[in-house]
Amino acid sequence: MQLKAIPDEGTILLSVDEMKHALEKQLADLLGVIASYDEKIANLEAIQVRYQRIIDVSPDSASAAQEILELQGDIDALAVSRNHHAIERQALREQIKALSTPSTIDVEPTSGGPLLAKIEAMRRRAASRSMTPDLFGDLQPDPSLGCAPADVAKVEDDKSEKRERPKLLPARYTNQDFFVADILDYSLKDDHATMEAPVFSLKTQKDLTPWEWTSKDGTKHIEVSPSVKYGRATQHDKDVLIFVTSQMTEALNRERPDAQSRAVRFTVHNYLVATNKPTGGVEYQRFERALDRLKGTTIKTDIRTGEKRVKEAFGILDSWTIVERSPGDERMIAVEVTMSKWLYNAIHAHEVLTIHGDYFRLRKPLERRLYELARKHCGRQASWKIGLELLREKCGAQSHIRAFRNQVQEIIDADTLPEYRMVYSREADQVAFHARSLQGLIGSSAIKTP
Repeated sequence: MQLKAIPDEGTILLSVDEMKHALEKQLADLLGVIASYDEKIANLEAIQVRYQRIIDVSPDSASAAQEILELQGDIDALAVSRNHHAIERQALREQIKALSTPSTIDVEPTSGGPLLAKIEAMRRRAASRSMTPDLFGDLQPDPSLGCAPADVAKVEDDKSEKRERPKLLPARYTNQDFFVADILDYSLKDDHATMEAPVFSLKTQKDLTPWEWTSKDGTKHIEVSPSVKYGRATQHDKDVLIFVTSQMTEALNRERPDAQSRAVRFTVHNYLVATNKPTGGVEYQRFERALDRLKGTTIKTDIRTGEKRVKEAFGILDSWTIVERSPGDERMIAVEVTMSKWLYNAIHAHEVLTIHGDYFRLRKPLERRLYELARKHCGRQASWKIGLELLREKCGAQSHIRAFRNQVQEIIDADTLPEYRMVYSREADQVAFHARSLQGLIGSSAIKTP
């Protein structure tokens, strides 16, 4: 005669408690997801209010009206997702309530079959709901943070095969939920002087080489001296100047009185997002090093900005100061930078050009420099041609002409430059820049004036 094992009552209660605990944890995660939806909706609605204020002041602002419509579409989509999760939340609460009511569990002391079957069925239902919805599945993976899931299997199959990176950096902030320096609609601006002269280093390592450049007609000359400690400011460091120039140009267009000061204060997080950078702690350290290089790099030039010539040597930035730090980790929150008179004069004379937002998605310093030159020299033309040797001088490249030719050819093959398409003629040893859309180029070249 065989004895049947009867489940211990304590074991049965423990299984129910485990089930209840798992459902409560899932409910807590779901509540967090719903709260994040509520926060995003509130942020978008606040931005709508700001755009509405712009329309109240400038009724002809078509861009603000379009933004309001697009924001409403985003809000509606978020609301649908939030309601879906709210229904799922209610279902979880009912399951937890059922587990908490003893009468709903059919306990048979002589046979644990029905009870264990019921617990197992509930466990399977909970497992099917345990995955938190992927709210960010539409974002592209950041190669700098590691392999994407699809790449992991590929590496395991063939570790010797080099993983191919995307040609462009991911668009990390396609729908920004904030606007820097309280200006809502502004265009990216770059100043004429640094677009023309190769002030910034194309190297990604510390560059201690002094640099001189003279225009072909001999009318413009510039000497750039790097900081002995930090090196010469790089093309990526210029993002700080583009950000400040864009903000101050828009402030001048709106006749804001604070735009008369050379000191500009902004939050680092806003700068990182506006320039398409990650917002991790390491980026704050890189930003601080960029400020050091911009402050330490000195310029001596006869290039006029705003019909004024600054004869003495000066730093790209006169100074920078941390005005607020995080109480938890001493990370900088807000900074104040003081622009050089040279850059300040250029901005106030509206010697700036609008640049494409995808500029900040270009990976290579040379890509960014080539785009600047194309934007500066194409102007309202359909194309612009330049000899390869002269292009190398304008870029400020220190590589040999053969290496530079190969670098340019790689960029042509990648075809990553926004607004322009490059073609190299080996017979003429020339590079031609062709506007992808002449009409769009003409429209973007218009500069607002007060």
